[in-house]
Amino acid sequence: MTAAQKDKLMADLKLVLADAEALLAATAGEAGEGVAELRGRVQATLSQAKSGLIDAQAAVVERAKAAAKATDGYVHESPWKAVGIAAGVGLLLGIVIGRR
Repeated sequence: MTAAQKDKLMADLKLVLADAEALLAATAGEAGEGVAELRGRVQATLSQAKSGLIDAQAAVVERAKAAAKATDGYVHESPWKAVGIAAGVGLLLGIVIGRR
């Protein structure tokens, strides 16, 4: 899964949570024991989903920072090797794109 796909997934999940909260607010005036119980369960589930989403987002940010720091350290330790690797990857991508 690419970073763009992860960002889109996070945005979609936030949108779903916002829509669910809006639906709960819109049905706040509905009476009935079953509706009240369902609203309570949905609110609890939404709270858990929000918490999980926040934790997942924090974990992704931390992993990205760690990867960036490791890459920076590697490039500083072996700059010519990093340049060679980047050139090789660029060459391979150019060949693959050129074949299409």
